[in-house]
Amino acid sequence: MRHPFLGTVCMAAFAILSACGNSDDESVERAIQNVNAIDDSNLSDVMLTVADPNEGVVYFQRTLNDHPERIDLRRGLAISYVRAKRFTEAVPAWVNVVKHKDSTSNDKVDLADSQIRAGKWEDAEKTLDGIPPTHETFKRYRLEAMIADSNQEWNRADSFYETAVGLTTRPSGVMNNWGYSKLTRGDYAEAERLFGEAIRQDSTLFTAKNNMVLARGAQRKYTLPVIPMVQTERAQLLHTMALSAIKQGDTETGKTLLRDAIETHPQHFEAAVRALRSLENS
Repeated sequence: MRHPFLGTVCMAAFAILSACGNSDDESVERAIQNVNAIDDSNLSDVMLTVADPNEGVVYFQRTLNDHPERIDLRRGLAISYVRAKRFTEAVPAWVNVVKHKDSTSNDKVDLADSQIRAGKWEDAEKTLDGIPPTHETFKRYRLEAMIADSNQEWNRADSFYETAVGLTTRPSGVMNNWGYSKLTRGDYAEAERLFGEAIRQDSTLFTAKNNMVLARGAQRKYTLPVIPMVQTERAQLLHTMALSAIKQGDTETGKTLLRDAIETHPQHFEAAVRALRSLENS
């Protein structure tokens, strides 16, 4: 696949070569290599953005066979594995990047990210511990917070989450994670507040909306919060709140919420219907 301007570059290169009647073979080869370098760079960009992730894996694997020393190709393969959600394969690919003499601290952070995605939490912690403390990035602190959470080191987790929030202009995702951390600790009111902040930053973040309903349900607050939602989302959130009420032993409230969810949903809401039928039959 070639971008249109690459053809122009190629034509210009060959025109120059044709004008120089006495150019030797070495000059010709060098010019062709320059054009190929431009072409490879653009193709790599395509494979890392709009192309199918698995096609990207195949492309970078094939190209790496010819240029195993190039760190950009190693990164491209590792990123493609992550894009394809092939995290087990992404880990050794990122290890291969980190082994390169030109690797950076960002590469180690990406390795730790893949290790977490692959369930290798201890390895991820060791990787992050090996990164200089002066490397302060949003992604690094977000991962540090997640690892502190997994170790139930709550004060460290809060500190890392707070730092991460201050290092990004789009904090909704990390606020949702922080809220979920508070939810698992039983700090439901603070969890609700953080989920509200996440939604304020990104009103399309349904995960935060659902988590907020769970936090409210845990406090036996069985009304939906005043947040942006479409009709389908409203029905799904009513369903979540109903299940939360039932879990708390408030079965009649749960039934009422399930009926509201069924009536609200613009289509047949099978999950809510099945839950209500189960309750009524029992």
